[in-house]
Amino acid sequence: MIRRPAVAGHFYPGEPEALGQAVDFCLREAGTSRFPAETRVDALACIVPHAGYPYSGPVAGAVYRRLTPPSRVILVGPRHFPEGRPMAIVSEGEWLTPLGAARIDAELASELKRACPLLREDAVAHEHEHALEVQLPFLQRIAREFTFVPIVLGTIVLAALEELGEAMARVAAGRGPVLVVASSDMNHYESDSLTRPKDRMAIAKILELDPTGLYETVREHDISMCGFAAAVAALFAARRLGASEAELVSYATSGDVTGDREAVVGYAGILLR
Repeated sequence: MIRRPAVAGHFYPGEPEALGQAVDFCLREAGTSRFPAETRVDALACIVPHAGYPYSGPVAGAVYRRLTPPSRVILVGPRHFPEGRPMAIVSEGEWLTPLGAARIDAELASELKRACPLLREDAVAHEHEHALEVQLPFLQRIAREFTFVPIVLGTIVLAALEELGEAMARVAAGRGPVLVVASSDMNHYESDSLTRPKDRMAIAKILELDPTGLYETVREHDISMCGFAAAVAALFAARRLGASEAELVSYATSGDVTGDREAVVGYAGILLR
């Protein structure tokens, strides 16, 4: 399967030179990162946002610039559209961005499908989805060579998310190092004054490495965190892999960019290690 970009020229620049400059800017600016660019960590997983680069790019960049460049990546995020399977994986081929082709790790994908039978081969669920696509230029910029496995989730069944997380951990432990990247924005389209407290509640559970607590908090407090299922699965994986700490590297809302504080989206960049 050769997947062409769905959101190039929309969420991020469609020309190679402009895209490279945009990613470099995000890596350099790094939002409200408290860490120098040369400080690298061997993370087990991370949580990064997926809005257009002018909005969430520096928050994502704050995380990516701290990562030891990965060679194998599991990308997991939400399925924003109704098409396709609820737990959809693509096991072979390449995804194109203006920076070139990113190759799917067929071996790793096959092992994941064996470890988690709930995963189903389904290119349709990925066809128009942006949550994973917007991560690839960052990975292409920080890593000379890497392979990846794309997974999108249209389910919020906790048992299924735990099964996926445990499967990702087992496969990563046997084929490490494998970085799990969970793609999610935080609360959507409420005022800045409401969004920040809601996001703090969700972030607190992530920093506690508590996947069930994150799941319950999001649902109890009506936090419209679009990729919370992916974050829950990543937390289960990280805990199984022995994660002992989580760091909030950067946080912002769209209001920090637009100046509109009435209807914002929150963005958090978090490392799990």
